[in-house]
Amino acid sequence: MKSNTIIWAAFTLAIVAITLQACKKDEPAEGIDLELLNMSQETSGFTWYKNSDAWLPKSAGSGHNYTSLRTRYNTTAATQLDGDGKVLANASFPDGSLVVKELSSGTSVERYAILYKMSNNEHADANGWVWGYVNSDGTVATTAEDKGAICTGCHLQSDNIDYMLMNKFFP
Repeated sequence: MKSNTIIWAAFTLAIVAITLQACKKDEPAEGIDLELLNMSQETSGFTWYKNSDAWLPKSAGSGHNYTSLRTRYNTTAATQLDGDGKVLANASFPDGSLVVKELSSGTSVERYAILYKMSNNEHADANGWVWGYVNSDGTVATTAEDKGAICTGCHLQSDNIDYMLMNKFFP
């Protein structure tokens, strides 16, 4: 009888675990996450890092689970790039700056990692950045309401320039 109870408990636990895993889906973007997604999907008027839209291989310092990336800057953010399209050494991005890192493990965008400088936004961190992590299918990987909690650990590493690491890993 005891072995039947153990088997039943193990079976029940397995079913619960499978159900929880199957139900764990990214939620559709809304609010600030939808706003960031919409801004990220607009590509006109952006400047690519190093003036190239070529996919770059994931760097050793990346916390993203994708094999390739490319980064672009809106007109406001591009004021902090030099003529070669690299972030200026002393850059401090002004409000309105939008930096979009496109992530992929193939040839098309799968996820957007977004930094939007808007100091007065309720979702901005202490440095004025709103952090977005949104899938290209319109679902949210990590909400901007978290204020970059899972991102800042990496983005605060040495040689960051106002959270930017492109110069460090792709000089």
